[in-house]
Amino acid sequence: MMLFPVIICGGAGSRLWPVSREAHPKPFMPLPDGQNLLQKTLLRALALSDVSEVMTVTNRELYFKTEDEYRALAPRPCILSYVLEPFGRNTAAAVASAALQLNSAHGPDALMLVLPADHLIKEAEAFAEAVAHATELAKGGWLVTFGVQPQYPETGFGYIESSNEPLEGGFKVRRFVEKPDRVTAQEYLVAGNYLWNSGMFCFRVGTLLDEMNIHAPEVASAVEATITESRLSKGEHHRCLTLNAEHFIKVPDISIDYALLERSNKVATVPCDLGWSDIGSWAALSELTSEDPDGNRCDGEVLLHSANNNYVHSPDRLTALVGVQNLIVVDTPDAILISHREHCQDVKQIVAQLKKKGHDAHLLHRTVHRPWGTYTTLEEGDRFKIKRIVVKPGASLSLQMHHHRSEHWTVVCGMAKVTNGEKSFLLNTNESTFIPAGHQHRLENPGVISLVLIEVQSGEYLGEDDIVRFEDRYGRK
Repeated sequence: MMLFPVIICGGAGSRLWPVSREAHPKPFMPLPDGQNLLQKTLLRALALSDVSEVMTVTNRELYFKTEDEYRALAPRPCILSYVLEPFGRNTAAAVASAALQLNSAHGPDALMLVLPADHLIKEAEAFAEAVAHATELAKGGWLVTFGVQPQYPETGFGYIESSNEPLEGGFKVRRFVEKPDRVTAQEYLVAGNYLWNSGMFCFRVGTLLDEMNIHAPEVASAVEATITESRLSKGEHHRCLTLNAEHFIKVPDISIDYALLERSNKVATVPCDLGWSDIGSWAALSELTSEDPDGNRCDGEVLLHSANNNYVHSPDRLTALVGVQNLIVVDTPDAILISHREHCQDVKQIVAQLKKKGHDAHLLHRTVHRPWGTYTTLEEGDRFKIKRIVVKPGASLSLQMHHHRSEHWTVVCGMAKVTNGEKSFLLNTNESTFIPAGHQHRLENPGVISLVLIEVQSGEYLGEDDIVRFEDRYGRK
């Protein structure tokens, strides 16, 4: 039986705002060593023996960014396949979609290893050993969870209670337990048979689908109906399934734990000690940065005076702390977070307020990633907006038109190929062109270095939704 890692890359990581946002979630956040959690998850999957394909389930808006992150690693030759969701419907839908795809491509005996993209695992050998135990149990018809040995009475994780019924490399699961209070978590730690629920799983595809048809038939049938109406593209080293939005919205929004694992009697757990963390808060992320003699952990240029036990993330500008303790300070170009360390789990409440107010800061950074590159909003005011646009070599924006704004483009680095109305021409550094409202236009980078230009927009409405696309190589509408 072949093993196929399935990376689940979703969620907003709201407790890590303002760096993590819906359009740039936690798996894409760079860590102190320069890699992000998504890249680390792919490398961890590829390090397992005999892996010939890695599948990623993610939002279709994150597809091109995911490919860029993978490409930056120059991973060993391997099929990178995708299931692209139009929006999130929780982990039951994601796992079922991946399983049906693997079943179609490789048959019911394929083994799938489900890996969240936003977890950190420090002990590679222990991880590989746990996967070996899990695959053997999965071959025997078990739905296998990875139970992390608790190091302290954590109240932010769900727990797995293992039974005293030993299996080869693991134990049968007695029950799953919700996040406990502090006293109960301490009792679990003392009991010794309670494990943190890591959110990693291993199944034989046929077993998973059979159990879902029994215990979660509404999920299984809705996902199957979605895939029937979805678009599949494939090549020699690539396979991509784009899920149909009209059908996918009918899939129940439920986790794989609630939908299946809490109901099935075929669930086993492999206890393991992996140096695992879900990096679920700024306090957890701060542990990756070394501390000074006063207990401060700092990323960026930081000055401290009579300050201790603080964490400061300020990569782009000087930050100074004076006479404060136990603070989390996170600075980004358009938002700053200041929180007491003990309340850093409550950052998600700020994100909820932003959503309620319709503020873009919950969704986008000032720099926004697109399939063709990035744009950064430098300044905006009444009837004007200034952007810095970077287009990757060989990339192209869509052929488009705006009803309410005109644009002035000035190239500052590289060469641009411009379509402006009926004309097509090249622009060199320090050259510019004007795009009137209502004109069809396109920007391309025909060169081998990044194209950088400054765009000045003017008009009565400058929203990103004022765009009519006529042609787009990335399939956007």
